Amino acid sequence: MHALFRDFSLSALVAGFIATVISYAGPLVIIFQAADSAGLSHAVVASWVWAISIGSAVLGIVLSLRYRVPIVIAWSAPGSALLVSLLPQVSLNQAVGAYLVSNLIILLVGLSGTFDRIIGKLPGAIAAAMLAGILFSFGARLFLSVDEQPGLVLAMFATYLLVKRLAPRYAVMAVLLVGTLIALASGQLRQEALVFELATPLWISPEFSLAATLNIALPLVLVALTGQFVPGMAVLRAAGYQTPASPIITGSALGSLLLAPFACHGLNLAAITAAICTSREAHEQADKRYVSAVVGGAVYLLFGLFGATLVSLFAAFPQALIAALAGLALFGAIGNALAGAMGQPDDREAALITFLVSASGMSLLGLSAAFWGLLFGIAAHLLLSWRTRPAPAAATPLVEPAAPARQP
Repeated sequence: MHALFRDFSLSALVAGFIATVISYAGPLVIIFQAADSAGLSHAVVASWVWAISIGSAVLGIVLSLRYRVPIVIAWSAPGSALLVSLLPQVSLNQAVGAYLVSNLIILLVGLSGTFDRIIGKLPGAIAAAMLAGILFSFGARLFLSVDEQPGLVLAMFATYLLVKRLAPRYAVMAVLLVGTLIALASGQLRQEALVFELATPLWISPEFSLAATLNIALPLVLVALTGQFVPGMAVLRAAGYQTPASPIITGSALGSLLLAPFACHGLNLAAITAAICTSREAHEQADKRYVSAVVGGAVYLLFGLFGATLVSLFAAFPQALIAALAGLALFGAIGNALAGAMGQPDDREAALITFLVSASGMSLLGLSAAFWGLLFGIAAHLLLSWRTRPAPAAATPLVEPAAPARQP
């Protein structure tokens, strides 16, 4: 604990807070869409938010302190999107049983150590390109939001450039402050929408069925491993951290198993928000950036205790503010990922394919664009780097050396 206070910095505090805010801004909305499609009660939704928040908090804090690495844990956003169409097909009890099955499979993957071997053989340029593709939409959304709130977004953008020139570590903090002040001054912050209410965990007895296992458990496994852990480990590797994947996967699966009866569908290694905590904006020294993940975990813990309050908070902020904040906070991560993707001439075309597919948002067969980007990129890498074995040179007939000419 002494080391934590010694390594603490204001920039890490801001990075951790913003990463947590961004993790709630979009994925939480998807969870409410899934709950609405299944007709879940307010009590169940509050328990769901409580479970994913508390689980993300405890796992993120423990793993970050254990390895001194900014390990950010969050719920599966692609998994939440899958549940929008899958939950109405089964009962809530069967869904919880499917959550247990999926996390048990992920636990076995983590304990076996096979994931580390797969990641170790992944070309660095391909991993960086996939990360750049995932983050691309957040950077683009920043400028798309100019159409909605030009004054607010342009002021935040100008603040970022100015403070980045003068005090780079505090650029994102300044953006958050300016955006909040403008929203307050212009009346865009709907304070009347704020309510204060504690969340209460609700136990849901699991039921197991083959249909739920096939329709929910297996898709959640594929989405978690390909859409969350692969890009999440790519973020850590791109930042120079060599933490093994197995304990992270194992810990996440164990936490998800314990919280599944409270409606938690799965906890994974974060990718997008982790890029904020692993960047230079969190701290110039890489070995002190873990503080940002610990702070983010503390914010998770606080937000998880207040279910309805959390929902109302994000309803009060303008969407353009959240979009601009996310895009600007990820500028550094996007730039580093693009540099890593294009830095290897031999892998440039394969990396470009990976980037374009990952950024496209395609979801063929229900699998994420990140998965397909990785698959297409590796296929291109193997095809373009494959060399035929050169044919053996033809044997040269032995020729007797010519006798030296006689001197006249």
